[in-house]
Amino acid sequence: MIYIAKDYSRLLGIPGFSENLLKNHFTLYQGYVNNTNKILDTLNIMLNDGKAGTPEYAELKRRLGWEFNGMRLHEYYFENLGGKSAFDMDGKLSEKISKSYGSYVNWEKEFKAIGLMRGIGWVVLYQDIANGRMINFWINEHDAGHPAGCHHC
Repeated sequence: MIYIAKDYSRLLGIPGFSENLLKNHFTLYQGYVNNTNKILDTLNIMLNDGKAGTPEYAELKRRLGWEFNGMRLHEYYFENLGGKSAFDMDGKLSEKISKSYGSYVNWEKEFKAIGLMRGIGWVVLYQDIANGRMINFWINEHDAGHPAGCHHC
């Protein structure tokens, strides 16, 4: 299965974002998609050729986290920009956020504050599956940790 870059050109002209910034991120995203596919193909060939125990295989496996998460986190980012409807304040997510933070407003203040921290990175809302708590996290190196959007088995 190959990954195909999604078209987010609908975001051009969104208030608060320069066209140049968005186009740069679209280019970064396309690179992450392309590299994810190339690395997965190469890893598959190496595995079939009995080279899974090599340093080259190990380095490509490490690199896969960077490329895959770059792809997936950009998709989450783009898909949450410029929505056509307001956040559902009566929905399940709002209820979970309010339970964890006391109110949606408190959560939003923290989320924005983390997003404005100096440095490159991501702010991501996670749910602790052990107790249901919602927690905002700063992610500096997006390849650290588990692949975005995936569940462990």
